[in-house]
Amino acid sequence: MNARVPMTASEDTARRWRDVRNVLAVRLDNLGDVLMTTPALSAIRQSLPGARITLLTSAAGAMAARHIPEIDEALIFQAPWIKAGAANGGFDGRGTQRMVRRLAACRFDAAVIFTVCTQSALPAAMLCMLAGIPLRLAYCRENPYALLTDWVADQEVVADGMRHEVLRQLALVEHVGWRAPTDRLRFQVPMDDAVRLQERTLLAGLDPRQPYVVVHPGASAPSRRYPAARFGVAAQAVAEESGAQVVFTGAASERTLIEEAQAVMTVPSLAFAGDLSLGELAALIAGAKVLIANNSGPAHIAAAVNTPVVDVYALTNPQHTPWGVPSRVLFRDVPCRNCLKSVCPEGHHQCLLGVEPHDVAGAALDLMGLAPLVMPAANVALERSPELRLPVENRLGRENRGSRDSGRRGRTAVVHPVKLLD
Repeated sequence: MNARVPMTASEDTARRWRDVRNVLAVRLDNLGDVLMTTPALSAIRQSLPGARITLLTSAAGAMAARHIPEIDEALIFQAPWIKAGAANGGFDGRGTQRMVRRLAACRFDAAVIFTVCTQSALPAAMLCMLAGIPLRLAYCRENPYALLTDWVADQEVVADGMRHEVLRQLALVEHVGWRAPTDRLRFQVPMDDAVRLQERTLLAGLDPRQPYVVVHPGASAPSRRYPAARFGVAAQAVAEESGAQVVFTGAASERTLIEEAQAVMTVPSLAFAGDLSLGELAALIAGAKVLIANNSGPAHIAAAVNTPVVDVYALTNPQHTPWGVPSRVLFRDVPCRNCLKSVCPEGHHQCLLGVEPHDVAGAALDLMGLAPLVMPAANVALERSPELRLPVENRLGRENRGSRDSGRRGRTAVVHPVKLLD
């Protein structure tokens, strides 16, 4: 299901979109969603090298704009039909009216509206139509009539095996004849961010001669947060086995999570809670041997800067695994998977709590080339789960055996901890 099937634009469609010179790309959700859209933005830039590309996005998404070379400008809009926007003061219509006027003043030739399959593109399509943008492209489940000039029937449902978010957005722009030279995520770290990061880490006591791992215990949704203390136990094991330094990161509001993780550790560690800019965080992750995190923005930053990822993955949405880098996606299968909820609807968090710290540590050490995928503590289950002893490339080809390829082309191993616990 993750295989990419190129679409062929009709001659008429390709002709109408070929001469576009001022493009509005609409991606109204979070940082990670914007990063997973960057291959599609690259397709726009490659197909229209002289065009201006403006990103209409959330405040969180705008943080990434200066690091994405395809974007010329970012406009912030807290859309009332998006969860984050609705939470910021409700809706009286005036903010949307101001945005219509602002978009109209920009005189865009075309708008591409990027959504996940559970979102409707129609409110954004109405916004763009009222702003006088003549070409409007999006996925849609019902006939949008005049709201969209070009649309792709959205037949996706949230289920195991659905295509990755990156592939979804690439297929959308291919509908009008735009193709990317690469499907890599895009994120540039400016030199000044790298220099400031080096200064900060030296002052904090990081030894530049020794390797380090980054641990990010936070996530915006409670349903996607692995217990912080378990991150600490895993980080301790990685440090003891590899000799690597441990660096915790998070927002200022996540300082307590970092302290909980550090409290269970006996080896020293560093912490940056709300101290780093986005560029500095990316520079830190770029230099790490591995990132250990929940399914959150830093996991997608790691994919963009080519750092291996251990992703303790809550089964809320199967589309958002790390893309294009060596990674281990850890979860326990549960009947309530793919719930799309920010708070665990069952209250048990078993998709995360079924993952033991030694599973996390073992995955990190494996990505560092220092240990097998399955840690010794879990070997008791090997005779009942022989596929766990196969090479990664072979495991990824098995269906309905407890391992899924949720990355791409043999580069991501998904460890299904329930098999270890049977």
